[in-house]
Amino acid sequence: MTNSLLAPSDLPLFDRITPADVGPAVDTLLARASQALETVTAADFPAEWKAISAVLDVATEKLGTAWSAVNHLNSVADTPELRAAYNEALPKVTEFWTSLGADERLYAKYKAIDPASLNKEQRAAWDHAMRGFVLSGAELQGQAKERFAQIQARAAELAQKFSENALDATDAFAYYATADELDGVPDDVQQAARAAAEADGKPGFKLTLKMPCYLPVMQFAKSSALRETLYRAYVTRASDQAQGDAQRFDNTAVMKEILALRLEEAQLLGYANFGEVSLVPKMADSPKQVIDFLHDLARRARPHAEKDVADLRTFAKQDLGITDPQPWDWAFIGEKLKEARYSFSEQELKQYFPAPKVLAGLFKIVETLFEVSIRRDEAAAWNPGVEFYRIERTGPQGSELVGQFYLDPSARKGKRGGAWMDDVRTRWLRPDTQQLQTPVAHLVCNFAAGVDGKPPLLTHDDVITLFHETGHGLHHMLTQVNERDVSGISGVEWDAVELPSQFMENFCWEWDVLKHMTAHVDTGQPLPRALYDKMIAAKNFQSGMQTLRQIEFALFDMLLHTEHQPEADFMQLLTQVRAEVAVLPATAYNRMAHTFSHIFAGGYAAGYYSYKWAEVLSADAYAAFEESALADGSPNPETGRKYRQAILEAGGSRPAMESFKAFRGREPQLDALLRHQGMAQA
Repeated sequence: MTNSLLAPSDLPLFDRITPADVGPAVDTLLARASQALETVTAADFPAEWKAISAVLDVATEKLGTAWSAVNHLNSVADTPELRAAYNEALPKVTEFWTSLGADERLYAKYKAIDPASLNKEQRAAWDHAMRGFVLSGAELQGQAKERFAQIQARAAELAQKFSENALDATDAFAYYATADELDGVPDDVQQAARAAAEADGKPGFKLTLKMPCYLPVMQFAKSSALRETLYRAYVTRASDQAQGDAQRFDNTAVMKEILALRLEEAQLLGYANFGEVSLVPKMADSPKQVIDFLHDLARRARPHAEKDVADLRTFAKQDLGITDPQPWDWAFIGEKLKEARYSFSEQELKQYFPAPKVLAGLFKIVETLFEVSIRRDEAAAWNPGVEFYRIERTGPQGSELVGQFYLDPSARKGKRGGAWMDDVRTRWLRPDTQQLQTPVAHLVCNFAAGVDGKPPLLTHDDVITLFHETGHGLHHMLTQVNERDVSGISGVEWDAVELPSQFMENFCWEWDVLKHMTAHVDTGQPLPRALYDKMIAAKNFQSGMQTLRQIEFALFDMLLHTEHQPEADFMQLLTQVRAEVAVLPATAYNRMAHTFSHIFAGGYAAGYYSYKWAEVLSADAYAAFEESALADGSPNPETGRKYRQAILEAGGSRPAMESFKAFRGREPQLDALLRHQGMAQA
């Protein structure tokens, strides 16, 4: 990770980084960054943006790129040795960033910069930096400043511990089922489970809590007892309710300490609670505004959600003979109702979504809409299943590189669950070389692997996930901003950063897009129009319930960081929120919060509402494409160009509301979201 572990392209040599490299490389880069800080804060160093950037930003960027590589490997290729090296380096890295953000000398140097000497992008970055200094404790003195630094160090340790417990609790569970127990479970899931059991030298079928295994069992297994076994293990992960030895991964104490530290941090900075701190760099003005928004959306969604539940209960009783449905039955009942109502099953649909064909279709829509080309490229990777691509645009001098990305699609042991996009490096007109550095991204998913020599088959939800993460990647890679701290996703308000990702999801429902990205795994035939029509009819199936589920998470998150006292039992708050919002009862032992990584380890603390707020933005943005569609229904390239220029290329160089208004000509409205989700008022 020192220069010897970077390829000539300045990309990390992921296949060569070993746990033994981490400590020495981090120490070297920390020393260089610390020296750069001393240089620029010297009395005789000029208070000029470019001069500071050429020394300090260059050094901190090298540190950030290297640490990002280690952090990434910790997420996708976890081993005991790497985890130990990561945890040893984490306090030192955290301490440096904390001290940098709170350095009074550097803050004074930035204050002395003449804003009139800055261009528009630099001024945006300077404004963000000044706000960041305040939120990082630069104006604190004495003991308060010391305590603030201690809080940051401990909070980073606890977030890592939370993640480790969640991953270890998920990986630790295995249930070896019999063939009879798996009656109803799709063949490809059974084959994968059989292969996993054989790899362990065990009879039967190995079931895990990884989503490509867990979800189809909950949807399709006829055995209620099997579903209950997996459900209980899943919702008690990393909690005091886990069974037997698995309680060693209990996150309860970790969560309470994280909440206490966040409240203390907020009070040190002069705020009443952490929710107020979290919203300073976001679009929303106050926790009350967020809570009101969530209550308003819940009120509109509730009648639809109650009808969803009534339909499920009636169907369960009349068609399945289930008179008293339990929480582990709902996914199964829902799947059966969807099949009955729409003659449509996820399993049937999945046969038309082989991963290579989906990827080709995704690239086609990106290329058409945003006037770029995507092709394979070469780079060192951490796993043989990882692919690397380059995005190019044709300019006056021919093809020019716009950005590159790693795609890591498959679930495996040692890789944390979920899907995410992360940056490897950011677009930047480098102040040290005067050369333009192009952006590079990670796109990470957790799809099931292919079986029997066939390519991986994606559910439609998997397809949506892939488009979502690609939307984040495009936001990062298509930027035309040259100032690092407001380039791409950098500097974008957290509650707007999901706009480009959720925007891309809309294309997963368009016939003109789907007919180019489907091919039956056995026959090669594209998705039949009749099956597509059933899929569209089922699109908003249970959308009321799903909306309330997201509001439950978001409301719990915001109340947890505003009204809740850390020493109190947060499960009581969750129970209270569920009583207000949820339409399906939860079991007393359900501990969803204990693996709520978004808010305890993922940067979404007092910000989970961002998903719903960004859905409003993305639905309204997509409505512009609906309004301007060509005669054959395909997207209008002019609208694509306008969206690219107003939203994607602008990055964080201006407020997200300005970018949205530049595209739509007005502020966002809720109507398009309600219409897209089948909840518009009649």
